Amino acid sequence: MDNSRRDFFQKSTVAAAAGMMGLSSNTAMAESQESGHQKKEAHQMVKGLTLLSMLQKDDAETLGVKTPAGILDVRAAARALKKSAPLTLDELLQGGNAAGLYDLIAKVQQGSSSRFLVNESAITYGRLFQKPGKIVCVGLNYRNHAREIGMQPPRVPPLFNKYNNTLAAQHCTIQVPPREISYKLDYETELLVVMGKSARNVSEDQALAYVAGYCTGQDFSARDLQLELPNGQWMIGKTLDHFAPIGPYFVSADLVGNPNALKIETRINGELRQSSNTSDFIFNTQQIIAYISRHFPLEPGDIIFTGTPEGVIQGKPVDQRVWLKAGDRIESSIEKLGTLQFSLV
Repeated sequence: MDNSRRDFFQKSTVAAAAGMMGLSSNTAMAESQESGHQKKEAHQMVKGLTLLSMLQKDDAETLGVKTPAGILDVRAAARALKKSAPLTLDELLQGGNAAGLYDLIAKVQQGSSSRFLVNESAITYGRLFQKPGKIVCVGLNYRNHAREIGMQPPRVPPLFNKYNNTLAAQHCTIQVPPREISYKLDYETELLVVMGKSARNVSEDQALAYVAGYCTGQDFSARDLQLELPNGQWMIGKTLDHFAPIGPYFVSADLVGNPNALKIETRINGELRQSSNTSDFIFNTQQIIAYISRHFPLEPGDIIFTGTPEGVIQGKPVDQRVWLKAGDRIESSIEKLGTLQFSLV
């Protein structure tokens, strides 16, 4: 292993493992080697990591760890080193085996890492989430967005849901539905909150302690289905296939810091359409988690779409609404979380 890669794994992996397990950096390596003989603490929180999903040649979508030296292929390393580690983000969060991932990373850094590292430009991204327990969405959650569509800020977070058929990966393509189904297609870049621990009746003060990390996401929307069917059909307008691209990364909460002060933008075919900050939230991240958890439990691996800022097509005057169409390219960017890119066909 060259010095740069060895230095990276020695510093970042051991420090992250130390932070998760409450160990000193000097003892984390030794402890990680013994983790197989220790009782696993349920749902240990992920710290110090940026993760992605890789589409393998056999169509499996497996976990990758982003490092300065490349993407660590978790499945390849686990197989070669005969280690038990979560192979997807769902497994990591829902199973709670963060120790297994840290143990694998520690083993990799002790040996030759190059055979497990892949250049990110050479990978095909998989879905970050494949089987989350819940996909909860918050509507109308930015002050300026409420103003642009002429609505009063809600008194409580308006909730709706998406389903797993909507989940899609970085660089995916969304099939434009037949016109008789929908043609008023709109973008909504959103901060995604990813739960790391079971949350029921949690306080706002404690809410962020239950968050594993954050992602960039798109609450892609069919406005005619959402708003023009009798009584409005929010669920139908939000749940056509692949209407929830997420990516490119899951970033652990400790690396993000305050989720209520992140720049958020959308570009369509290179043109800036949305530019705001999560400081414009009507209900901040803590309030959203606390509110939801009073009504039903949030579990590890559940994801929350937190709403979109101003600049959507629906917010324009009727005669200026040019709906998205096949061939359009969408880029959704959130500070510290990367840029999600996808296109319509």
